[in-house]
Amino acid sequence: MEFNSEKSIYLQICDRFYERIISGELTEESRIPSVREYGAEIGVNPNTVMRSYEKMTGDGIIYNRRGIGYFISPGAREKIFIRQRTDFIDQELPVIVKRMKLLKITGNEFLAAYNGTGFEKSGEQSV
Repeated sequence: MEFNSEKSIYLQICDRFYERIISGELTEESRIPSVREYGAEIGVNPNTVMRSYEKMTGDGIIYNRRGIGYFISPGAREKIFIRQRTDFIDQELPVIVKRMKLLKITGNEFLAAYNGTGFEKSGEQSV
C-alpha cells in the first residue's frame, strides 16, 4: 500500500477499508485481518493499524469478537456510503465548482466530459 504524506496513515488505512467495503470486496460479517497480520501485510507498525481499527470500531464500521477477530458490521456499507457522499457534496464539490467557474467550464462541458462524450472547448480563451 502506498501512502500519501498529506494525510495520516491510520486514516488512509480506514479509507482503504471503506473503499473495499463500498466496492463489495469486503461484505458484512466478513472477517478482516488481525492488527498484526494487516500491519505486516502493508508494512506498517501494528500500533498504527490498531488506531485505524479503533476509529472504525468507534464509527460502527467494524466490531471485535473477543478472541476471534474483527468483522465488518451490519450496515457498514450504507454508513460509509452516506458519510462519504455527504463529505463529497459538502467539501470536495464546492472546490470543483469554484475551479470550473474560474476556468469558465460550463455545466454542459462538464457533463460531456463526465459522460465521456467529449469536451467542448467553447469556453476556451487566450490568456
